[in-house]
Amino acid sequence: MATCPPSSRSISTGTDESLEAGNGRKSDGWWWQPDRVGQWLRGHHIEKIPGLITDSVPLDLRLVGRTLLHAALVGLAAGLAGAAFLASLEGAQRYLLEGLAGYRPLRAHGEHLFAEMPETAFRPWVLLLLPALGGLVCGWLARFAPEIAGGGGDAAIDAFHRGEGRVRRRVLLLKPVASVFVLGTGGAGGREGPTMQLGAAIGSFVARHLHVGLRERRILLVAGIAAGISAVFRTPLGAALLAVEILYRDGFESDALVPSILASVVAYSVVISIFGESTLFAHAHAYPFQPRHLVWYGLMALCLSLLAVLFLATLRGTRRIIGKLPGPTWMRPAYGGLLLGALITPVLVVLAGHVPAPGQGLGILGGGYGAVQVAITGSDWLPDGWTAVALLAAMSVAKLVAASFTIGSGGSAGDFAPSLAIGGLFGGAFGRAAQLLVDPTIDPGAFALVGMGVFYGGIAHVPLASLVLVCELAGNYDLIVPLMLTQGIAFVALRNRALYHAQPATLADSPVHRGTLARQPSEGTAPQPGDPLAK
Repeated sequence: MATCPPSSRSISTGTDESLEAGNGRKSDGWWWQPDRVGQWLRGHHIEKIPGLITDSVPLDLRLVGRTLLHAALVGLAAGLAGAAFLASLEGAQRYLLEGLAGYRPLRAHGEHLFAEMPETAFRPWVLLLLPALGGLVCGWLARFAPEIAGGGGDAAIDAFHRGEGRVRRRVLLLKPVASVFVLGTGGAGGREGPTMQLGAAIGSFVARHLHVGLRERRILLVAGIAAGISAVFRTPLGAALLAVEILYRDGFESDALVPSILASVVAYSVVISIFGESTLFAHAHAYPFQPRHLVWYGLMALCLSLLAVLFLATLRGTRRIIGKLPGPTWMRPAYGGLLLGALITPVLVVLAGHVPAPGQGLGILGGGYGAVQVAITGSDWLPDGWTAVALLAAMSVAKLVAASFTIGSGGSAGDFAPSLAIGGLFGGAFGRAAQLLVDPTIDPGAFALVGMGVFYGGIAHVPLASLVLVCELAGNYDLIVPLMLTQGIAFVALRNRALYHAQPATLADSPVHRGTLARQPSEGTAPQPGDPLAK
């Protein structure tokens, strides 16, 4: 039998052998425990449900059912943890940012979880020092778990490839607490990165206590990543695709796709059952496709690729500069917070008379979704014409610098939301400029949505997931053709740039699949006698 080699977007085989955790016994894989599963199910009287589990059911069906049951459990736990994290973060922002500093965050349509607080006096000196305080707490906590520093995406990817799917249990507590302090005090990062790592920790925790094998432990970790993103971003399909695509530069972890979808759906259902169903962004009902606009989408993708290179360079520069400052390593997030406070406070003082409330800050602090909402739908305070173009472009650059201060210094805040905000703001500015210069029928909101997906999809190497995420946010597939074009351009332009350095290039480069894929014969070559692929 001839087989084809893996393409650049490789598909995993899921046939690696492993040593089961804790007993040192070599098994044929994570799936080879049917007796234990059957005993558990019979002990809980599930055999009374006709045809659900009997000895006549094919082994494959029993294995899939067990894995999906475990994935659903991961999704349930991640949904509850995500809801608790959102509520805690909202409480911290209301008390610290709004109550103490008098800063009113600019929120997107779907970010209003609770009623608005009464306005308090803006205190610039408090806001100047508040991000540094949050960074100080984060740095101190990172002494006990250094992996909680930064966004969380790289740590989750590294745990999958090089950590055998294991995440230390202390991450379950320390990561959300550190993130609440960083984001609750104004850190310019997102919620999705922390919940990505939190979900991975939940998947690892569930796998550890269910005593599953190595392969299933990794799959449950990926399912936890999907559930963590879905719980806070509310795009269940896009979150599942992101979880399996983010692990490689040019590949997918296909074995984990169905468990990730189930975990994502369960987590999403839990969160909307608590907070209600709502899209994150308000947007137009439709974005009619105009072929003549494709050239401007393509030009925007090239400009966004250059901006992405600048963002990655700024992140590296921030890490290098802050790493040279005096003091222990755990002080670095506090330095980043102090730089952030020094950046944002003068901006707020200068713009206090031009925005609806003192301290609103144009979305520079936090994830920046409120600023993206302005880029998509506009606002009463957003000026018209070229002034709006200049303001949105300036907000994009300011967000880039602010996010670099927080994430580059090791603050526990995600890079997902700032990336979407930078791309969305620049896309909104580009769309308005094209509308003024070229075609009055251009909708700047469509360019803002496409810009969000292109920027993050390019630097994270997740073009398919980003495409689906934007379509879910828009509530339709009107933008799928511009997204396909722009994602392709950004994927090629940013191929040698990476936001997540733990990503291997392909499945063959990962310790998870390296031995298995190496045994595959080349195209047109028959397997040798004794080769397991010949069976």
